[in-house]
Amino acid sequence: MSLVVYNTISRKKEEFVPVTPGHVGMYVCGPTVYGYPHLGHAKSYVCFDTIYRYLMYLGYKVKYVQNITDVGHLVGDAEEGEDKIERIAKLEEIDPVEIAYKFENIYFDDMRALNVLRPSISCRATGHIIEIINMVKDLIDKGYAYVTDEGNVYYRVNKFKKYGLLSNRTLDNTVSGERIEVASDKENPEDFALWKKAEGGHLMKWPSPWGVGYPGWHIECSVMSRKYLGDTFDIHGGGMDNIFPHHECEIAQSEAATDHPFVKYFIHNNLVTVNGQKMGKSLGNFITLDDLFKDYNPLIVRFYILLNHYRKPTDFNKEQLEETAKVYEKLSETVKAVRSEIKDYKEELNIDSEIEELRNKFTEAMDDDFNTGLAISYLYEVQKIANKELASGKNKNKLANIDKFVKDLAENVLGLKFEENSSNHEKELLDIIQNIRNKYREEKNYAESDKIRDEVQSLGITLNDRR
Repeated sequence: MSLVVYNTISRKKEEFVPVTPGHVGMYVCGPTVYGYPHLGHAKSYVCFDTIYRYLMYLGYKVKYVQNITDVGHLVGDAEEGEDKIERIAKLEEIDPVEIAYKFENIYFDDMRALNVLRPSISCRATGHIIEIINMVKDLIDKGYAYVTDEGNVYYRVNKFKKYGLLSNRTLDNTVSGERIEVASDKENPEDFALWKKAEGGHLMKWPSPWGVGYPGWHIECSVMSRKYLGDTFDIHGGGMDNIFPHHECEIAQSEAATDHPFVKYFIHNNLVTVNGQKMGKSLGNFITLDDLFKDYNPLIVRFYILLNHYRKPTDFNKEQLEETAKVYEKLSETVKAVRSEIKDYKEELNIDSEIEELRNKFTEAMDDDFNTGLAISYLYEVQKIANKELASGKNKNKLANIDKFVKDLAENVLGLKFEENSSNHEKELLDIIQNIRNKYREEKNYAESDKIRDEVQSLGITLNDRR
């Protein structure tokens, strides 16, 4: 079976055939760096990280591009109002670049904790202003964009006849104001901003042929994807909430500017709910990764996300996450027991037919539009075989095949980790702390000894002075 993917454009599964044989160009919309990453970010980037990993497993040379939106994304995703980053910068009375840099670093720290690989190229919108201006110029020259007396530049939606193909909308049923603010200087309500005039007090702004301003949100991704992947590339990814207007507008801009098809396959992950309800700040159920990681190992969160197909919603509830943690811990114990049993095994590996069959089933599941939930069910089958072998025969060749299955598929493709977990390192660290404390006690330096005890106690850990 060859790889098939669900293409949002055609609304069906299609055989994956890249533009250039053996190579894949993939662009995924990255975060707008104005706040702490949340569970929705984890869902999207874990899913696309797994797709990235599987494409490499299949032997493709993948160029994975992900942007960082550090300007131009307005509050409410509208055409009017404050830039999200500038708004936070004003509230905290610091430079917006400092805000963007701070949350960009936090984003990558959280992704590292989730074992999400860094993309081949991570590009900031502010580093591509010249290219953005040049594409806007091209669209104006071709009649797809117009400059208003106020110094704004808008895209003429009604000139691009394919507008609405991705989101299955027509201009007649597009509701003005639904993520598209109706500005007074537009020719038509549906037109969207390519360049906005910077009003007084706006900090992030650049000179342009139309006056001092800043880019619209949608144009950034068209420019950066074209620069690094060309006029036409293989995969464009993002959350379902990006379909309209963001990706719809990208198609209109890019194809009007280049006269080439924009993307072969659009892939969109579904969203996150909390106890069956849409996650949102206004509902009080918004979960940041910073808070989540205080209670749960990030790898358990990753595993929890992958239990569902990427096109299905992920419903977060603590009871299910607790159960997932127990399952993951048992998997980890089995893997570590297998590796302990074969640590000195040096024989040449002979393919085990039982494990090979499960390997084939795993890849068949992944070939069917990256079905991680089904793939994980075969990991459970391997776990059962491993536990049976550990309890009885201890066939080391079979155990070595199991270890290779885990390395190749569970770790390299699904991005899980089964090496020594953090609790082992915590024990080693606590032993060091206890030894230092004991030394202070021997020296009768009880002030420092008690200080260490109290600080560790504040973390929820009690140091026991009894034998």
